[in-house]
Amino acid sequence: MAHCIAEDGEQILDKEIKVLDKGFVRLVDYLGDDSRIVQSARVSYGKGTKSYREDKGLIDYLLRNDHTSPFEQVSFTFHIKMPIVVARQWIRHRTAKVNEISGRYSVMASEFYVPAAEDIALQSDDNKQGRQNEPVSAELAKEIQDIISTEQERVYETYTKLLDMGLAREIARINLPLSLYTEWYWTMDLHNLFHFLRLRMDAHAQKEIRVYANAIFEIIKKITPMAAEAFEKHLLTGISLSGSELEAVRVMTGGGECPLKGRAREIFFTKLGVEDNK
Repeated sequence: MAHCIAEDGEQILDKEIKVLDKGFVRLVDYLGDDSRIVQSARVSYGKGTKSYREDKGLIDYLLRNDHTSPFEQVSFTFHIKMPIVVARQWIRHRTAKVNEISGRYSVMASEFYVPAAEDIALQSDDNKQGRQNEPVSAELAKEIQDIISTEQERVYETYTKLLDMGLAREIARINLPLSLYTEWYWTMDLHNLFHFLRLRMDAHAQKEIRVYANAIFEIIKKITPMAAEAFEKHLLTGISLSGSELEAVRVMTGGGECPLKGRAREIFFTKLGVEDNK
């Protein structure tokens, strides 16, 4: 893939960024940078290069107003190593091109994810899909890590035993756990990548995929710094309001009481990041 040269991008190309205990993110290649977004947006006007300030303002305007096609002119290809449990969440973003290592063709390495002690927590009481904010005690964390590691070793021993018996790799792999590391090449344009990052960098995303999203964002900031800044300002730290929430804002700014009730009210104040003084 031919790519426009961005000085910071060339410095980070092919450099592994460590993620989790054995994973990494590596930028393999990229197509375009901030200037490609600007050129694409201005093509119908036939205008030449503008100043840095004007280019930055244009990119900010495009992203703020959902003019997405210029951002689709920029794309990134990453080599990523992650636990299968993370990959299964990741693959739900279907706008990417993906080529993953195959356990039918390759013998899978004995590499498994074991959560760090500070990431081990009990099931949340009010979040059915997440963990509590506070980790368990150091003693309990060590016990859980030992249980996980022992089971991983046992399952991999069974896997290698089946391979030694001559069993087909595609069958021998079926008992390998979600903690096994996999690798893939992953290509996505910048518009869809921003959507991925907005969801996976959010505090509600699972910690294990969030750290990968953070690593990717650090990379693209070096290639498209103006677009990344606009994304951070308008999408990552911004919020969207429903019609009823917007009406609640109008009522409250006029000195009235928030008309929302129950769960809708709770979600509304959480979005705003302010305490509900009801």
